[in-house]
Amino acid sequence: MGDRELTDRGPQTTDRGQRSAVVLITGATGNLGAAAARAFYAAGDTLALFARKPDKVTAVLPVISADGERAAAFSVDMSDPDSIESGVQAVIANFGRVDVLVNTVGGYRAGTPVHETPLETWEFMQALNARAAFLISRAVVPHMLAQKSGKIIHVAARPGLKGARNAAAYSAAKSAVIRLTESLSAEVKEAGINVNCILPGTIDTPQNRAAMPTADFSRWVAPEALAAVIRFLASADAAPIHGAAIPAYGLS
Repeated sequence: MGDRELTDRGPQTTDRGQRSAVVLITGATGNLGAAAARAFYAAGDTLALFARKPDKVTAVLPVISADGERAAAFSVDMSDPDSIESGVQAVIANFGRVDVLVNTVGGYRAGTPVHETPLETWEFMQALNARAAFLISRAVVPHMLAQKSGKIIHVAARPGLKGARNAAAYSAAKSAVIRLTESLSAEVKEAGINVNCILPGTIDTPQNRAAMPTADFSRWVAPEALAAVIRFLASADAAPIHGAAIPAYGLS
C-alpha cells in the first residue's frame, strides 16, 4: 500500500466558507473517474484518488495531483480486500473522514452466447463490477455509520436492468451492482447515508469511438455529463433519494 505523504490536515474549506467534502473516487485514472475528480475538485472538495498505479494519476490529473492540500493518490488493487481496507484506512488517517464514495470501477466483456462464454469471462465480469463494488462498500460504510452521514454512488449500467443476447456476464454483473445498491441503501438510510447508482448508456470515450467508429457519437453520454449527475447525487439536494438507479443514457 503506497500513498502520498500528507500531514493530517483534515478537510479544508471552500471559498464560500463551507467545509469541503472528502470524496473517495475509485478508478480515478479512468475516463469517468477522472471526469468525476475534475468536477469535485472544481467545486472545492478534497479528493482521495484510488488507482492501481498512482503515478498515472499525475499524468491524467496533473493539476489535481499537484495539490497536496486537497488531493492524494493511493495505490489500491480493487480486487484485493486487504488493499481496499488499507486504502480506506489511509484516507481516514490523512483526511479524518470519508463523506462521499464514488465507485467508478468496472468493465465490459461481451460477444458470446452463454454456452460459449468462458468461465474466466463470467468470473472476471463479476469480480470487476460486482465484487469490487461490494468490497469498497464494505470498507467505507463503517466509517460513515460512525460519522452518521455519507453518500455512496456506484456506477452500474443500462444492461443491468435487462439481459440481452451475448452479454449475460456483463448484464448479470451490473444487475448485481443495482441489487447491492438497493440492499445497502435499505440497511443504512436511517443512519443518514444515501446509496444510489447511475446507469450510463454508451459513454463517449476514445476507446468506445475506436471500437465503434461508425456510430453517431453525438448520441452517447459524455463523462463530464455523468460526473454532473454523480455530483448531484453527492449533494444535499439528493438527500431524499435512496436506493435509486438513475438512468443517464444520453440519446442512445
